[in-house]
Amino acid sequence: MGNLIYIYFIIINIIGFYFMYIDKRKAIKNEWRISESTLISIAIIGGSLGSLLGMYTFRHKTKHPKFTIGIPFIILLQIGLFII
Repeated sequence: MGNLIYIYFIIINIIGFYFMYIDKRKAIKNEWRISESTLISIAIIGGSLGSLLGMYTFRHKTKHPKFTIGIPFIILLQIGLFII
């Protein structure tokens, strides 16, 4: 069971990172975008670290407080839940 949890977190963080990449590419090409609620939801369900890395790797959503404050806050909440 423990291994499945680790696999889940690895996969969801890869998805968070990848979605930031895809959304940045779509923004550059002025195409249909991934909604902000989807990006935040991925972070909430465990992909916060991947989302944060994607934000700064691709310089995407770094001027939006919802992301620059929200994603680190989600990470802190998840760490707090993990410790409990």
